[in-house]
Amino acid sequence: MQVPEPWFTRLFKPLVFILALMPVLLMGLGVWQDSLGANPIEAVTRSSGDWALRFLLLTLLLSTLRRLIGWTQGIRLRRMLGLFAFFYACIHLILYLWLDQFFDWGGIWRDILKRPFITVGMLAFLLLIPLAVTSPKSMLRRLGKRWKTLHTLIYPLSMLAVLHFWWMKDAKSDTSEPLIYALILAALLGERLYQRFKA
Repeated sequence: MQVPEPWFTRLFKPLVFILALMPVLLMGLGVWQDSLGANPIEAVTRSSGDWALRFLLLTLLLSTLRRLIGWTQGIRLRRMLGLFAFFYACIHLILYLWLDQFFDWGGIWRDILKRPFITVGMLAFLLLIPLAVTSPKSMLRRLGKRWKTLHTLIYPLSMLAVLHFWWMKDAKSDTSEPLIYALILAALLGERLYQRFKA
């Protein structure tokens, strides 16, 4: 399964980029039109976190698709989608620091220690930073084999991100959506374990 090369470069990849921007554009439109409900700040904060997790899982899915159906072109989208995961995670974090905590660093620190879902969310973001910083091809050449080792951080990062989402939703007695994400992650990681032990 391959997209014809000129179509992939000139049409498919730019289309994926535009689609990846749509969530933030829709969030902005919702704020402008005041259509996000009684608490638009919470709605945008939650939505940006949801999309960060979705893009993170998509980056894992691309490697799985390469192995299962031979779609090698998907790997060329992985860096872009990983950076979109970081982009939405940054929005999620900035909204929390700014509009939820008003940059009260003492209160933020207490919140991190007091609420486990905030703790694991912060840990997930810290693990995401080195992946984003080392995503350019120049860093791949500079780090060599260490680049691949560093980018295995995506596995604990993904588990922490799902756990953050699960605990946040559990506080509101809604675990159906977190369960879906957890099952998707388990399938993606399970496929990797299978491939490793098969080899």
